[in-house]
Amino acid sequence: MPGTLAQSSRTAEARKAIERTLYNARNRLLTARVAGGGHWEGRLSSSALSTATAIVALELVRRQGGAGGDDIARLVGGGLGWLVAHQNGDGGFGDTLDSPSNVSTTTLAWAALGMHAERGEASAAFARTEAWLRREVGELTAGSLAGVIGRRYGVDRTFSVPILTLCALAGRFGEGRGAWDRIPRLPFELAAVPRSWFRWLGLPVVSYALPALIALGQVHHRHCPTRNPIARLARALARKRTLRVLEAIQPSSGGFLEATPLTSFVTMGLAAGGEAGHPVARRGVAFLAAGVREDGSWPIDVNLATWVTTLSVQALAVGGRLEATLSEDERRVIRVWLLRQQTRSEHVYTGAAPGGWAWTDLPGGVPDADDTPGALLALSVLGGGEEVRGAAAAGAEWLLGLQNRDGGIPTFCRGWGKLPFDRSSPDLTAHAVRAWSAWVTELPAALGARLDRARDRALVYLVETQRADGAWIPLWFGNQRAPGQANPVYGTARVLKCAALAPARAELRVAWRRSIERAVAWLVAAQGAEGGFGGAPGVPSSIEETALAVDALAGLPENAAACEAAARGARWLVERTAEGTVFPSTPIGLYFAGLWYSEALYPLVFTVSALGRVAARP
Repeated sequence: MPGTLAQSSRTAEARKAIERTLYNARNRLLTARVAGGGHWEGRLSSSALSTATAIVALELVRRQGGAGGDDIARLVGGGLGWLVAHQNGDGGFGDTLDSPSNVSTTTLAWAALGMHAERGEASAAFARTEAWLRREVGELTAGSLAGVIGRRYGVDRTFSVPILTLCALAGRFGEGRGAWDRIPRLPFELAAVPRSWFRWLGLPVVSYALPALIALGQVHHRHCPTRNPIARLARALARKRTLRVLEAIQPSSGGFLEATPLTSFVTMGLAAGGEAGHPVARRGVAFLAAGVREDGSWPIDVNLATWVTTLSVQALAVGGRLEATLSEDERRVIRVWLLRQQTRSEHVYTGAAPGGWAWTDLPGGVPDADDTPGALLALSVLGGGEEVRGAAAAGAEWLLGLQNRDGGIPTFCRGWGKLPFDRSSPDLTAHAVRAWSAWVTELPAALGARLDRARDRALVYLVETQRADGAWIPLWFGNQRAPGQANPVYGTARVLKCAALAPARAELRVAWRRSIERAVAWLVAAQGAEGGFGGAPGVPSSIEETALAVDALAGLPENAAACEAAARGARWLVERTAEGTVFPSTPIGLYFAGLWYSEALYPLVFTVSALGRVAARP
């Protein structure tokens, strides 16, 4: 009896600690909203890669006599100072301040610093960066760097060609054709053909990189035109037309995808191609000037406002707590804001049909298959009438139009190809399944029947893509310390959120149940001895990954092992967050082309959701 009483007392105290932590975390999340706006904006980590690309683009514009020379010089000086102050101890640069040095980011910083090597502080940093690269690459020639960077990205030239082009424009590869011979050409002339042809052309870049294809393909043509007279003529004839395409797809903010690297690549290509005064280049400079931070750095993107808002709403709604947490007026403000972010016409950038949501509330966002399910799930708990149901029907239809033949969901466009972000992935597919499930009974019967069929196809895809050990690998998240830098904890946790679904076909129900059992066993086994989770077994734990795993496991009340693992994980979160008062972020996010980032709201949002799930259990 005394032992039972002591255990009961410890359990009661642990539950109180969880409730205190949840209370503090919820309040912290509520106060993180945009003042007067009702939604969330978050804060992305500063990026050495973004900072390096921005100052190279701005410096090239300045050297070509572009407008705002003195202001640009100040921006370049601030960015240089930030790079010098945040160089890793080994001389290289990582994507975030918590990232190990890597070849891509260090190469870009090497080129940026090299343009100003005569400056005292930049000179020393440049020498350390060059020493790091020599240790990793060997001889720093166009050929050697093209080989190393090309192997890193494989057949996808979305990032490898821009990196090498930046080095050439910064003078790292010398003068003349020799600086360009080892850089693959981007066929910018293909941007002049109808968009419907793209799926058949086998573009060497992913769908979102069309602006870089145009601008960098043109600068290569200017500095190193092909010796084939027919191809040279075709590119010369396509130059003005593709510039018009580039101008047509540039958002009003000037930032392509609201992303610093992509906008920088386009701006530098135009400046070095004799188009520093082109409207696209001018708007690109304005975007970069507006996006610099007080410390002189740039993030990878301006914000993930739509994404973090939908995540926050879902987290606050766990356990049926949304009405107690947000007033009716607050819910209305968020709902109106979220409805305003839905695309209402064909997207000028990717040609995507109307009905989807992008990651940001800014004009450079592109509708995608992670933010659209997120918005649908948030709207399902925010309430509303016919306007919300109409938006949900359009969003559900948009996702249906994206579903690939394998049953999975890609990121942006169906049928663009097999390059990253254009192929099916488990995390996106599971997210779409959850969104469809939230609305299937609320929408017209004919649409509901289509959603049922699509869900079964998606579940078949998830069963077939599960690893032999029971885990799933996501696309948009990773772990820098895990094998292959993958994050099976994130991927598996996301798919397990679909565990309660029952496929229509009996044989699929059996296969799905077995997949879930294997996934739960894998995730429980991945838990660290102290109760936390990293991105993979044996990897140091983070708040983000622990909260994601706890959230998924706590939603399986009939599985004793899952419940015990969730309880241990919840206690770890209580301790690690100092009962909801400290939320250090970890770079688990993967932006385009495998670029790491951390988001200040991730650990907070994921913890609120996880502990809300644990606290809601009997």
